[in-house]
Amino acid sequence: MGNSNFVDYVKIFCRSGNGGRGSAHFRREKYIPKGGPDGGDGGRGGHIILKGNSQLWTLLHLRYTKHIHAEHGESGGKQRSHGADGKDQFIEVPLGTVARNAETGEVMGEITEHDQTMILFQGGRGGLGNDHFKTPTNQAPSYAQPGEDGLEDWVILELKLLADVGLVGFPNAGKSTLLSVVSAAKPEIADYPFTTLVPNLGIVSYRSNLSFVIADIPGIIEGAHEGKGLGLRFLRHIERNSMLLFMVPADSKDIRKEYKILLNELKQFNPELLDKERLLAITKCDMLDEQLIKEMKKELPKIKTIFISSISGLGLTQLKDEIWKLLNN
Repeated sequence: MGNSNFVDYVKIFCRSGNGGRGSAHFRREKYIPKGGPDGGDGGRGGHIILKGNSQLWTLLHLRYTKHIHAEHGESGGKQRSHGADGKDQFIEVPLGTVARNAETGEVMGEITEHDQTMILFQGGRGGLGNDHFKTPTNQAPSYAQPGEDGLEDWVILELKLLADVGLVGFPNAGKSTLLSVVSAAKPEIADYPFTTLVPNLGIVSYRSNLSFVIADIPGIIEGAHEGKGLGLRFLRHIERNSMLLFMVPADSKDIRKEYKILLNELKQFNPELLDKERLLAITKCDMLDEQLIKEMKKELPKIKTIFISSISGLGLTQLKDEIWKLLNN
């Protein structure tokens, strides 16, 4: 996913179709000059429907589609003929997309499975023809129902990446490097902060043809839950991960403090994130010897910790084993 092509937030205006009018027609034939009412019903207006598509990874295709309208239902006809229903308008979205009302913020629904559908706005019902309104005392009603109006509103679509493991760490913690080593993903990597500007997904091959998916989230900084840095924009992607892999570099001044800051940012954003399984990886350990690692373990937070190096391969097999164990707990 290129930086310019990853779109995880769009705002669109949706309008479902109006229902068709009912017909107020009367039967008129050569030898039946005063036939009764035979007006048909109007057709239903088209729905606005979200549909899941596992082949999509971004909302890019909707970036410049600001208005989406469904067709109106057609009017009823003579001989009780029913008007055609308006064509439904499908909006295909990647899995993990949440729809919200733009004004109230209320969640309208979410798409998590391929081909899953959800009606965002129902089309208006078609009006009844005059055939429905005849009675013993009014055998020639000259009126019929108009169709109901469709619904319209602004909708926000937000993508929350579906992944097994979410990488959590400060900028330059080695998240992108790890993803590039254990998967086929090719994120941008450099030795300066905020190299990663969009989330990246990678599929990690495991023993016996098994696999799991890792999401590399742009680096978090202290105060991310208040909108500082890039954290607030992308923290929502962590909400769907089954477990969280915290990453702190070995050259950090205070590993315990850095881990607590990361943990607090997640707590402030959404306390439920702390209910997920967690694992800590100390990165950039290729220059550490066994004695130094032993000394560092005394100062670590109380969480399962693995020392790794994406350059030398140190601890990567153990890391994948621990991740698989937690995912299948």
